[in-house]
Amino acid sequence: MWYDPTMILLLPAILLAMYAQFKVQSTFARYSRIPARSGLTGAEVAREILRDNRIYDVRVELTPGILTDHYDPHNKVLRLSPQVYNSSSLAALGVAAHEAGHVIQHQYGYVPFNIRTLIVPVAAIGSQLAFPLLFLGLVFGFRELAQIGVIAFSAAVLFQLVTLPVEYNASSRAIEALEVGGYLTREETPHTRKVLSAAALTYVAATLTAVLQLLRLMLISGFFGRRDE
Repeated sequence: MWYDPTMILLLPAILLAMYAQFKVQSTFARYSRIPARSGLTGAEVAREILRDNRIYDVRVELTPGILTDHYDPHNKVLRLSPQVYNSSSLAALGVAAHEAGHVIQHQYGYVPFNIRTLIVPVAAIGSQLAFPLLFLGLVFGFRELAQIGVIAFSAAVLFQLVTLPVEYNASSRAIEALEVGGYLTREETPHTRKVLSAAALTYVAATLTAVLQLLRLMLISGFFGRRDE
């Protein structure tokens, strides 16, 4: 299994993921050095955007790590990493506004966001069970067990597919909120958009990886007929 020739299927996704990681790190680093004229920090902008949208029950908190920014819909907490929470850079404002965009999605019932939230537990369980089931099925010759593992993995693929519109929509909301609220000037907006576009590429890479991995596992487990046929 580990030396299966179908591994070549993952090569495009691996290359894209490497490029996306480089792109997001370099773009964020570049625009982290450019302060926004508003002088507001990422935390301040996130709170302002929430207030602009009449959202008062979501806390904005500092969380450790590098680019660990996320919105927790269950606890209604928007968590920002130190380089976003405390910074007034164009990059920080973009990331903070993006996460605020997720809060707005939650508040106003954006359907793909709700679907993603619902399938998170299923996707987590599916990704955990997929490879053990596939491995046991292949080792002991239980083709059906291996295919159950593949079906379990498909939940993780579905999660990635739903994530794409959620992330792009959050970035679109972020740019709109930054412009309408006057947190960025017209000249600053294209720079922040580049940061969000680079971040979005990582989700594209993750989705491509998941889809190609699913195709590979389907081939291995015999979904398209036995490999020795």
